[in-house]
Amino acid sequence: MNTMVKLGTAIAAGALSLAALSTAPAQAATPGTAAAHRSDALGPFGYGGVKLGMSTRQAKATGKIVRKTGYSDCSGWDLKKHPTGRDAVGIYISKKLGVAVISAPKGVKTPQGIGIGSTRTQLRKAYPKLETTASGSKDHLVTNIPGNRKAFYRFLLDHSKIYSVSLELKNQDCTN
Repeated sequence: MNTMVKLGTAIAAGALSLAALSTAPAQAATPGTAAAHRSDALGPFGYGGVKLGMSTRQAKATGKIVRKTGYSDCSGWDLKKHPTGRDAVGIYISKKLGVAVISAPKGVKTPQGIGIGSTRTQLRKAYPKLETTASGSKDHLVTNIPGNRKAFYRFLLDHSKIYSVSLELKNQDCTN
């Protein structure tokens, strides 16, 4: 009898799972495709209502950023919803190019599902054409962005885990 109860429970659970699947929205056939259209993904053109190339005036008009620092050619900003702390900035805005760099807040991923905490293996699977930066470090990697030929992703790793992801204009003049 106990076995029958377990079997009945398993069948019921399976029926619930099938019912949930039949009413669930269809999932994308390839990894990252659905995320590519989500507004909460970093890229391919921006994040959180702020887009690469926006002027300072346009970015401020979104009401989503707050100024942190100013340099001669660039200023540092944060997204209001994602403050970075005292010694960091989340967005660089170039006087010449507009929004030039957007760093991913913790928990935010690229459309291909890569974010802070992702592994080197996951990164290489999502972006097989990774290249090392000019520094030559195997822990500083860049890749072109699917759908935006004017920008790239920069990934910084500590051992085998990503600790920084940024979306950057290829000709940005704010950071190394």
